[in-house]
Amino acid sequence: MSAFQRTAAYHTLGCKLNFAETSTIARQLTDAGYDKVSFDEKANVYVINTCSVTENADRECKLHVKRAMKANPDGLVVIVGCYAQLKPEEISQIEGVDLVLGAKEKFNILSYLDDLEKSDNEGIVHSCEIEETDFFIGSYSIGDRTRAFLKVQDGCDYKCTYCTIPLARGISRSDTIENVLKNASEIAARDIKEIVLTGVNIGDYGKGEFGNKRHEHTFLDLISELDKVDGIERIRISSIEPNLLKDESIELVSKSRSFVPHFHIPLQSGSDDLLKKMKRRYLTKLYNDRVNKIREVMPDAAIGVDVIVGFPGETEELFMETYNFLNELPITYLHVFTYSERENTEAAAMEGVVPVAERKNVIKC
Repeated sequence: MSAFQRTAAYHTLGCKLNFAETSTIARQLTDAGYDKVSFDEKANVYVINTCSVTENADRECKLHVKRAMKANPDGLVVIVGCYAQLKPEEISQIEGVDLVLGAKEKFNILSYLDDLEKSDNEGIVHSCEIEETDFFIGSYSIGDRTRAFLKVQDGCDYKCTYCTIPLARGISRSDTIENVLKNASEIAARDIKEIVLTGVNIGDYGKGEFGNKRHEHTFLDLISELDKVDGIERIRISSIEPNLLKDESIELVSKSRSFVPHFHIPLQSGSDDLLKKMKRRYLTKLYNDRVNKIREVMPDAAIGVDVIVGFPGETEELFMETYNFLNELPITYLHVFTYSERENTEAAAMEGVVPVAERKNVIKC
């Protein structure tokens, strides 16, 4: 790419973690001389950060490639993110895609742009085996929203039977507490008043860069130190597994200077039978205890819950177990997702498939 071509546009699909990473990639390009423009403007480079959780990952990726090509048919289109790691060859066949970068390569985007040219053929793929992603790249978002998303953890060692995230992001690993605090201070210096802690499994914070190696700090240590950062008025914990949300962390938030009384705790099912089939690491009693502990020390806390409906083997009786369990819980809001099959997951091969129409009828209830 010639030196005078210096504009880049970005679009992010999926979670807060993706927004943090897109913003970090954008800062890399800005530091290299690329001016950031809107995604619907003419740009020399379009970066699309994809998600594998959404049911229509393929359709959404194609939609935004078309948007880029409409804005500038000669613009270079780069695809990164979870879907890029899981389906790199498939994405490379999409008309207009020039470069696909996997989990290990996405933060090295500048080195791939130097010699990249618009192609009429399939895109170039640089994608590693997911086992190679045993390192951590710190990230945070600024400028796109009124609050910043701060990445503290990546990857997941859990083996939930419906989930592809470990295949897309690799093993659980964490930033050092020193680097998290440094990033938080940089965010504060930009006069951003709220931080949302993000990761794939943030309650697992403490695992090091190489699998079982651990830093000296725990999640409790992390939030204790973050509570002392000057200039940040509000800190919010994003989704955290109920088995990793300990009493000590709940009590710290209840007495905190900056942590807001908000918890998003994935449940997925109120049936112990289904939780076992999902290979979740808790049962309903533990979940109930976590919610009640929060209510005990923070009566007015906001508590959000994720639930999956239509999982293989979910009968009307098991669905009602979830319904009744939720009805008795003192929660604030629900995110309800229709189960959808994912390749290379145990659940995709399970018996007792719930018809798609029935899954969606349940949502309407």
